[in-house]
Amino acid sequence: MFPHQRDESRNGRINEKWATTGTTDSNGPQGRMRARFLVEWVKTSWKDILAMAILGAASQAIYKAPLAAVRNFPITFSGSGDIVYPQFAYPERGWIISPVLSGILSALVPIAVILIAQTRIRSFWDANNAILGVLYALILGTLFQVIIKQLIGGFRPYFLDVCQPDPSRLTPSSNNTGLNHVGFHDIMYTVDVCTNPDKQALKNAMTSFPSGHSTAAFAGYVFLFLWMNAKLKVWSGHQTSFYWLALIMAPLLGATLMACALTIDQAHNWYDILAGSAIGTAMAFASYRVCYAAVWDWRYNHIPLTRHQIFDCTVGPASGYMERAVFIRKLGWGKRKRATRLGERRGHGRMSGSESPTFHTDNGATAGSSPYGERLRHPDPAMARGNTVPMERRADDMV
Repeated sequence: MFPHQRDESRNGRINEKWATTGTTDSNGPQGRMRARFLVEWVKTSWKDILAMAILGAASQAIYKAPLAAVRNFPITFSGSGDIVYPQFAYPERGWIISPVLSGILSALVPIAVILIAQTRIRSFWDANNAILGVLYALILGTLFQVIIKQLIGGFRPYFLDVCQPDPSRLTPSSNNTGLNHVGFHDIMYTVDVCTNPDKQALKNAMTSFPSGHSTAAFAGYVFLFLWMNAKLKVWSGHQTSFYWLALIMAPLLGATLMACALTIDQAHNWYDILAGSAIGTAMAFASYRVCYAAVWDWRYNHIPLTRHQIFDCTVGPASGYMERAVFIRKLGWGKRKRATRLGERRGHGRMSGSESPTFHTDNGATAGSSPYGERLRHPDPAMARGNTVPMERRADDMV
């Protein structure tokens, strides 16, 4: 028995219910089918939704908590009046892209592209997995970067402009940390010498590392890049068109522009941006692999995974809805062909023991000419059990 034939109880019950429903108006069986599907989707996804809400709230709480780290910064050489480390003395010019706008663009642009593409792909589970994957990457990336900000942090290039330090106001009673007027030539101080009364502005000026803008941009847009590569089969078994290659590079260009714009207004140092980009990229790759059968393997990376059915890449993808989960219509990709059985084709109710099933693979080719390099040995598990249409296929038909 193949791994993705094991979980028959739950999916079998769902398929049996759905196979008996008709397709009438929204208040009839079709409406009840949609309601039934929504209930099943909630049962499947509610834990993830709850976890995302909890982690999102935790990120906000951590971000608003007091800083755990106390950093020193240099002000002047003793007696000379020269400013040390002028890279922290840039003027505060404001943000080209605000943190809120950065988060919105990093989430909504990928989601919008995914939804627009569904007018052609028409796969509910692909849209579901892709949107959840974008949210996974953004939420996990945000959690990582706010924890690092709070525990590590770092000065923004405009820190001294926000701090407005005045060492003369320092008294023994105000030296709370004991880390002021210390170090070589006693030039190192803490925020105890800052004259700016805005505590939130001071905190923001000390949480430069890593860049939250870069984390969000690369989490959302790298995920979109991976998804577009899978749906357009840019890096696959055939030479693709140049314009598809240029198109999938657009999300990477967008992420790079959003991240590097922070160097124009001196909101971040280069290493802040590099660290945030690395975090976002890592979360995008991890989230994509959780939601899809592969990241780079062009044979499977377009296939959205499901909760109750294991995908066995050693056998190959089951026939059915998955062949539609691509955008291109080329070399057999994207052609919708249902699995057939010899017994059914010959007019018999069931296959005899000597008959072996034949069916179409994920891109519409026959099993004997599969682009996956292997002959698939069985039809869709749900169909093999006698259920007319699997839950995922029926859901896609409603899109």
